Amino acid sequence: MRRIAIPLVAGLLTAAVLGSVPAAASVGTTGTAASKAAVIAEQRVGDRLVDLTIASPALGGDAKVRLLTPDGWDRRDRHDRWPVLYLLHGMFGSHEDWVTQTDVAQLRALRNVLVVMPDGGDPGGYYTNWWNGGRFGAPAWETFHLDEVRSILERGYGAGTRRAVAGASMGGYGALLYAGHRPGMFRAVASYSGPVHLLHPESVARWQFAFADPNGAPYLDLWGDPVAQRANWERHDPYQLAGALRHTPVFLSCGDGELGPLDGPDTGEVDQDIERFDRVLNVSLEAELRRRGVPVVTHYYRGTHQPAYWERELHRSLPMLLSALR
Repeated sequence: MRRIAIPLVAGLLTAAVLGSVPAAASVGTTGTAASKAAVIAEQRVGDRLVDLTIASPALGGDAKVRLLTPDGWDRRDRHDRWPVLYLLHGMFGSHEDWVTQTDVAQLRALRNVLVVMPDGGDPGGYYTNWWNGGRFGAPAWETFHLDEVRSILERGYGAGTRRAVAGASMGGYGALLYAGHRPGMFRAVASYSGPVHLLHPESVARWQFAFADPNGAPYLDLWGDPVAQRANWERHDPYQLAGALRHTPVFLSCGDGELGPLDGPDTGEVDQDIERFDRVLNVSLEAELRRRGVPVVTHYYRGTHQPAYWERELHRSLPMLLSALR
């Protein structure tokens, strides 16, 4: 979720011990497979803030998850459960971003919610089980988040089965992807400035430009070639998954790329270009969601690709997310 200002993205978007509660049934993998992931470190990093380090077979390594814990969480017993809000970060970000770049930890409305902020890869795993030339395997970010992390939190950390998911930038894409891939897992979804139409004609051209950038992640390994592996791209495109969201309230927001009230002196042309492009994709997805009968709320505004706007949009969408959790 950090401000993105390198050539790759300009081209792309200018383009502790677990409790003994039995594991809940996993969606998309077996309970046995999900249970192989394990917490190997637990650290309190602030008031109500706990970082978990998880050894993940899906990733082939370790990754962190930050928890913003609800009131009474430290005194929980194995039967206590809280509703869960997943917050996903953007490219070049980490599990720390929502706490360090927004006021999420101070929001009174979240005192009775377990907020889960997982690492999503740097520069960006794109919340995807990578194609890897058809071999698949690690990194499998969707499996890590929705099977391994979810199972761990439901076994030993008080996570209930009422869930909502939101994200900014790459995380906004991830939120919609996860809700579309797992209908019924999330009761509501919010995306802030997300690149949410993967196969939009303008989008494909920008991805192809990014593929040639030697400084970037190997994005062909994400979904394959957009022509040769088009079916895999479609499986990971929120636009193509719109029908699966028919019973899920959706919040979409995006700026227009023009300097707005929350932009500071460090806002650059890349921040403006990214947001202009994301606006095109959000308007396109909105039309498809409405055509499919999905309950969608939008907020389009003057502004660029900056965390200050995502903090504001979290506030704006929170009543919808929390209403779904109740």
